[in-house]
Amino acid sequence: MLETNAKVICIELDKRMINILQDRFSLYENFEVINDDVLKVDLKKLIQKNKKENITNVKIVANLPYYITTPIIMKLLEDRLEIESITVMIQKEVAERLTTVPGEKLTGSITYSINYYADPEMIFDVPNTSFIPEPEITSTVIKLNILKNPRIKVKNEKVLFRIIKAAFMQKRKTLLNALVNNNIFNTKEDAEICFENLGLDLKVRGEKLSLEDFARISDYIS
Repeated sequence: MLETNAKVICIELDKRMINILQDRFSLYENFEVINDDVLKVDLKKLIQKNKKENITNVKIVANLPYYITTPIIMKLLEDRLEIESITVMIQKEVAERLTTVPGEKLTGSITYSINYYADPEMIFDVPNTSFIPEPEITSTVIKLNILKNPRIKVKNEKVLFRIIKAAFMQKRKTLLNALVNNNIFNTKEDAEICFENLGLDLKVRGEKLSLEDFARISDYIS
């Protein structure tokens, strides 16, 4: 990345790595390192500061700590940063869930969140033999191409994501029962009326719905 002459701002939490990074890349004028936790860095402010220096086409590239992959990705998306894409290496199992099409077998609540904000794509796998010591898992590089505007319009985003989260908290139950059990609807009768008005099967499960279907439920409630 440095050799493309792009400005590279590295955020690294491990203090032991800071000296190594600075020594290795000290000859590059386009390199800057910040010793901090990415979840605590004001990325919006950092991007704005650099845009004043005529830097455009901001992209995020990272090898994420696998145990906090989802919180980091969701923070990057929910903060509505002025970025073009997010390219990250993550656990293959998680990558498949993030890049699948909503409504398919591997769909989870995170699938809908990703599709709301971006067009995801799988780039390539990284075998465990690429690491020392070798982990038990395979890694995958994915790219999230950020949409200029969310894929769909809803009256209330918080309601939308609350419904999606509730739908997957009890995956084995029907969507109707999951939403009633998680207090999205006051009564089962209220839920049945909503489903009938929207033309939804009363026995459908959450993973079978499209993002647009969840939006219709959200707008109905809103």
